[in-house]
Amino acid sequence: MMMLWCYLKDYQTMRSISLCLCAGLLVSGAVPAYAASCDLTDFAPTEGLSAKATADGIDVEWEGDDHQKLRLVLSVDNTGKPKIDSLSLWNGGWVQAVENAEPEFFVTTGLRRMSNQQIQPLRDLGVPIDQAALDTYRWDSFWDAPLDLGKKGKRRAFAGNPPPAAGIPGTDQPGLPRSPSEVETAKARYVPMACKATRDGRQLAIDLVGVQMAHFAGKLRFTVYHGTNLVRQEVLARTGNRWLAYKFSAGLVLPRNADAQVDWRDTGGMWQTDRFGGTGNANDMPLAARNRTAAFSNGKASLAFFPEPHKFFWAREIAINVGYQWLRNSGETLGFGIRQHDKEDDSEDPANWALYSARPGTVQRMALFLYPSLLTGKETVQAALAFTHNDTYKPLPGFKVLNHHYHTDLGERAMATGSDNLRLPDVVALKATGINIVSMVDSLAMGPAPAPQPTVSPAPGVAAPAPAPVAWRMPDQLSVIVAAYDAAAAQSDSDFAVWPNQEIYGSPFGGHTDVLFSHKVLWRYKGTTSTAKVSGKVYEVGSAPDLLAMAKAENAIFSMPHPRTKGSTGFPDAIASREYFLDPIFSGTGMRWGMGLDGSEQRLCEFRCWPLLDDMSNWMVRAGAPLKRLISISEVRHLAPGDDIYGSQPVTYIKLDRVPTDGNFAPVINALQNKEVFWTTGEVLARNLTITPQGKNLKIGADVEWTFPLAFVEVHYGNGKVTFTKQVKATSFPANSSHSFEIVIPAKDARWVRFSAWDIASNGAVIQPLKTGR
Repeated sequence: MMMLWCYLKDYQTMRSISLCLCAGLLVSGAVPAYAASCDLTDFAPTEGLSAKATADGIDVEWEGDDHQKLRLVLSVDNTGKPKIDSLSLWNGGWVQAVENAEPEFFVTTGLRRMSNQQIQPLRDLGVPIDQAALDTYRWDSFWDAPLDLGKKGKRRAFAGNPPPAAGIPGTDQPGLPRSPSEVETAKARYVPMACKATRDGRQLAIDLVGVQMAHFAGKLRFTVYHGTNLVRQEVLARTGNRWLAYKFSAGLVLPRNADAQVDWRDTGGMWQTDRFGGTGNANDMPLAARNRTAAFSNGKASLAFFPEPHKFFWAREIAINVGYQWLRNSGETLGFGIRQHDKEDDSEDPANWALYSARPGTVQRMALFLYPSLLTGKETVQAALAFTHNDTYKPLPGFKVLNHHYHTDLGERAMATGSDNLRLPDVVALKATGINIVSMVDSLAMGPAPAPQPTVSPAPGVAAPAPAPVAWRMPDQLSVIVAAYDAAAAQSDSDFAVWPNQEIYGSPFGGHTDVLFSHKVLWRYKGTTSTAKVSGKVYEVGSAPDLLAMAKAENAIFSMPHPRTKGSTGFPDAIASREYFLDPIFSGTGMRWGMGLDGSEQRLCEFRCWPLLDDMSNWMVRAGAPLKRLISISEVRHLAPGDDIYGSQPVTYIKLDRVPTDGNFAPVINALQNKEVFWTTGEVLARNLTITPQGKNLKIGADVEWTFPLAFVEVHYGNGKVTFTKQVKATSFPANSSHSFEIVIPAKDARWVRFSAWDIASNGAVIQPLKTGR
């Protein structure tokens, strides 16, 4: 029998797999019938976690929540097809949550393009837009929609931001519209393979079969975790293609059961049930479930199914729930799982639907979580939501939860209503997540008003030219600022503050600049007029020195949103040695994932955000300047109850006793400079960073708590030139726990340090970097 071990060992690219398969075919004439007894050579049982090989797979038992006993039986049939024979819970006997269930995966791929919004700041810096520039920045696109083939649809006010319609000459980026040949959808095809089980601490991973899926090749993995009922079903796969973008769906298909039903909350918070009682549906039915979570029940037990809470989402202009679950009733079988839509909600710009990036050779992880329970479907949904604190941010004594850079257009919307007493749905939705301080940005521009675009009429028989990018409309800045402060005060509460701030387009600092004010400050771009009736000082700002002087006089700080992408592409690298950037008044950068989300990331935003934070720490110690800080940002424009706000953003915990209620945000600005500040997705909390000398070493300590099983904690440190990493596995700790970690690093290369902790779903917490005094 031909054994295709090359595939299982290191997930070769499709080319390598094809060669393996071809070699097997040459020897045997056909892929042989195959059933895989599982290899347990690298598995060592431990208390509460055991496994045994069967004739065609593996039988696993483990202890879950509250000592609940669970069992997972997997098999591979003689055609190589994997199956969950049963996923059961003990209740005086084994009770099946599902049985005879086939895992199912689909992937849709497209071509990644760099956008005009990234290109423009590079051109302003004099950077040639050539293949080298593409290779550096193309993966981090925000205004790209690889599945948008230019069909009829609404085009919004950001028409100049998507990729260049003419392509980029001299490079491998083609123009628009996209060709249908760029888009491919494929179902996972299983390659006959061996089964192998490996234990890592409390986690048991079972690799059952090989997978080929469009341009991807890899393997199927199930992971169980001692101490929780959680099961992870995923494809791990690589591609050798350049510039591949993709989305995926995952689920289970099983025989019909008369008692089968799925329960979920709709976006309005009402419980809904589908009992698969219709005549059947040829296509999957999208399900817009609140909190991205639903539960299948069979009359005996239930099974919640949900995606990774944050990594499932690339950045968008808005967080409308477009349906992240699917159901299927094909008559003889039923199915359920998670999905990602083909396009943005029809109310939004279809040019902003970026998908995942898949860098060649990286292991892309396409994951579905399953959570079996003896509870009802509704109760199981609620039990699964404990992993995200019911999609809220857990209160910590002495801390307040802050988030920044919501594009709510607070001032302009208040002006449009003619009243400061409006109740924005954005505020209602954000307050419900447990955020205490919401920093809303109005978008203001610096620079002369753009020239009007000429109207061009095409000659007879000639296609009309593409519409010119919509010019930035210069708002009446003073009126916007006044209206924003009035509306913010009206919507704040005793433990909830709306903090009005501004993002400057065309910033004299380069890139985009957020200005965070300690109090109400009136300013306008030099030379503009205003109809606002104001009293007090009005700053006329026309240059970088003007902006810097105003901020210093009024106790404001600067932060750069979405660095190294969007309108800040090439920044802050281009200004790393500028005096105004070295000044502590330029606090740092705003960090969120999604603008270049890569499915291989073990840390959300690990390709763009955290290397930049470490680079800035090296720049600053080399220059003898204070370290830069990070602040979480949203980037979403408008929000409403029912939107998936929690899934789309991180937050920042700041050391603060009370929320400002008097319009004085100086305590917030001061707290942002505190060493106790940490960035988090919400599931992992990290604080109390300590640095203790130990001879030639430093002991770095921090307190961490988490919900999903933890993956690792790590310390990054640098000497002003090079960044080093010391990582410690945390797979021996149970889910829903806490621990005080200590990591020892060599002192000689540690002029600065930062601590972070990450769980199995790429959720994490990052404490602000600190200097060590060396």
